[in-house]
Amino acid sequence: MADEQGCASPLELFNSIAAQGERVRALKAGQASKDELDSAVKKLLSLKMSYKAAMGEDYKAGCPPNNPAPAGDSGPDATEAEEDFVDPWTVQTSSAKGVDYDKLIVRFGSSKIDKELINRIERATGQRPHRFLRRGIFFSHRDMNQVLDAYENKKPFYLYTGRGPSSEAMHVGHLIPFIFTKWLQDVFNVPLVIQMTDDEKYLWKDLTLDQAHGYAVENAKDIIACGFDINKTFIFSDLDYMGMSPGFYRNVVKIQKHVTFNQVKGIFGFTDSDCIGKISFPAIQAAPSFSNSFPQIFGDKTDVQCLIPCAIDQDPYFRMTRDVAPRIGYPKPALLHSTFFPALQGAQTKMSASDPNSSIFLTDTAKQIKTKVNKHAFSGGRDTIEEHRQFGGNCDVDVSFMYLTFFLEDDDKLEQIRKVGQARPGRPSSLLGTWRALAASWGQSAFPRGLSPRE
Repeated sequence: MADEQGCASPLELFNSIAAQGERVRALKAGQASKDELDSAVKKLLSLKMSYKAAMGEDYKAGCPPNNPAPAGDSGPDATEAEEDFVDPWTVQTSSAKGVDYDKLIVRFGSSKIDKELINRIERATGQRPHRFLRRGIFFSHRDMNQVLDAYENKKPFYLYTGRGPSSEAMHVGHLIPFIFTKWLQDVFNVPLVIQMTDDEKYLWKDLTLDQAHGYAVENAKDIIACGFDINKTFIFSDLDYMGMSPGFYRNVVKIQKHVTFNQVKGIFGFTDSDCIGKISFPAIQAAPSFSNSFPQIFGDKTDVQCLIPCAIDQDPYFRMTRDVAPRIGYPKPALLHSTFFPALQGAQTKMSASDPNSSIFLTDTAKQIKTKVNKHAFSGGRDTIEEHRQFGGNCDVDVSFMYLTFFLEDDDKLEQIRKVGQARPGRPSSLLGTWRALAASWGQSAFPRGLSPRE
C-alpha cells in the first residue's frame, strides 16, 4: 500500500474498497458498536472518494479499473504490472500463468537472481545449484552477493525463515522455503533459526492462544521432518521464546521505537480499527534478523550477517527491517525470494491453508489427494476442448506441470514431459498423466508425514 491514499494506484484503491466493504458488512453482522461501525463506514467513503478522484468515475463493485497504473508510473508495462496484487496476506493475478515476477522485482526494488549469481553460488559451495535456482523458483534477492563475500572471506552468516501456523498441518506450498533452506544449510554449513509466529495467527485469526500454540507445535513436526541439522537448527515459538529471551525482546523494542504508525500503515495497510497487536507485530518478525536476538547461539555478537529465504509476499516485513537496521547499529539482512506455489485451481492465487480445496496437506491420504486432484486441479489450458484436441496441453498454465517444476529433480525428464504434454493433440486430458510423474517425484522427495513414497 502507498503511504497515503492519494498515492495508491487505482487497483490498490479498488481492492481496498472491496476489503473495507467486507469489513463493514462483517461489523454489521456482528452487531459492532456504533463508534466502530461509523469509523469503518467513514473509511469506506474516504476510499471511494479517493477512487473517484483518481479515475473520474464512481467505484463499481466487480468492475476493476481499466487503467490501474498509478499516475507516477511510466512505460508500456506499467498498467499490466498493477494487475498483480501481492501483500503478506493476499496474492491475486488475472493471468493464468501466475504473477509476473519480473515486474514484481521492479515494483519491490529487489534484484533478479541471474545466471552470474547462480554460477557464483555454485563456485562458492562446490555443489550443483538447487533445482529451485536452476528453474527460477527462487528468482529475486537482496544483497546475496554480500553474503557470498562474507562466506568466501570465512566470515559467519546464518539463515532465518519462518512459518505462520494457521492450520494443524502444513500444505505442500509451505514446504518450498524449507526445502530450499535445508539445501542452503547443507551446502554452506551454517546455523538456522525458524520462527513460529503463533502470536501473529492469534492476532489475525479467530483462534485462542492455546490453538495457535498447538498449531505451532504440529507444524514444527512437519518442519523437523525436512531433515535439518539438529545441532545447528533452533525452532522457536514466539509465545514461548519472547518471554524468556531478553536479547530478543530488547531488539523488538528497538525496532518498535524506530518505526512510526504512519510507516506501518503505509507498508501493511493497517487501519484505525486494527488492534495494536497487529501494528506492533512487524517488529517481532524483524527481530530474528539480528544475531544478538539469539545469545545462546551467537553470544553478544551483533554483526553476524543474516540470510532470509522466503516467499516474496513477506518482503514488506524485511524492507522495513532493512530500513531500521543501520539506525540501530545492525547489518541489513539479505533475502532470497521464491515464487508462489499455485492453488489446485490455477496460478491466479497461491495455495492457501484456509481453503482446503486449493491445497494438498502433508497429512492428506493418497485417496484424499486423488480426490482433490480429480475434482479441483486445473489441467490443460486451452480455451475449448476442440483447441485442446488440436494443439495439446499448455504447460505454462497446467497446474500438474507447474507442480512438477517444483518437485521433479530430473531436468531432462521434466523437459520430456513438457514436450509430450504440448505435442499430443487429440487427447483433452493429455497433461493429466503428469500427475503420475508428480506422484513419483513426491516419492523421491522425502516429504514429511502423510506424503510418503508408498502414497
